[in-house]
Amino acid sequence: MSRRLATTPIPASGATQLSGYRLMWIFVMFDLPVTTKSESRAATKFRQYLLDEGFEKSQFSVYARFCSGKEQMEAYLRRIEANLPDKGEIHILSFTDRQYENIIRFAGQSRRQPRKNPDQLALF
Repeated sequence: MSRRLATTPIPASGATQLSGYRLMWIFVMFDLPVTTKSESRAATKFRQYLLDEGFEKSQFSVYARFCSGKEQMEAYLRRIEANLPDKGEIHILSFTDRQYENIIRFAGQSRRQPRKNPDQLALF
């Protein structure tokens, strides 16, 4: 099964680069109860599920993953929905790669340099 990706031609070399407006980031933010052993196990299971799906911990209870497009992001959304814990609040945000580049980060009182996005695939 082949998947067609949106591409933007690069005039100088004739190569093609994936568009930052089609590439996506998905963020999963959650607040899960952990007052009982069963709730704690469910929260741990959900966090481990996100890691197994290729998400990276961005902050406590915030996980992020790069996606090749809206279709892949929606597939992850469906899989996450099928693995939700019984209790708690889960919020899922999606950004284009271009929007993600504009995230402003602080560490304490200092503004941090923007994170480098993964290199985009160049097709020749």
